Amino acid sequence: MEKAISKKLTGEQRAEIEALAALPDEAIDTSDIPEILDWSDARRGLLYRPVKRQITLRLDADVVAWFRANAPNGRGYQTEMNRVLREHAARASKRA
Repeated sequence: MEKAISKKLTGEQRAEIEALAALPDEAIDTSDIPEILDWSDARRGLLYRPVKRQITLRLDADVVAWFRANAPNGRGYQTEMNRVLREHAARASKRA
C-alpha cells in the first residue's frame, strides 16, 4: 500500500490551526456554507478513489459471463467484481 506524503506544517500554519480549533462554534462564520439538515440523498464514497492497479487475472468463463450478464447494459461488471472481492476481503479480515 502506498503512503501519502505530506509536508510538515510551518509554525505559522500550526498557530493558525490551533487558533481556529480554539474558536467556539458560534464564532465561526458559516454563512457561505449553509447547514444541510436533510441527508436522505447523500451518497458515500463519491470522492474517494482508491488507487487502481492493472493486472492480468484468469477467471472462470462462467463467472465472467455471469457478471457481464447481470451488469446494466453489460457495463460496470469489473467494478462489481471488485466490489464483491472487497466485501469478501473485509469479511475475511473481520474473522481473522
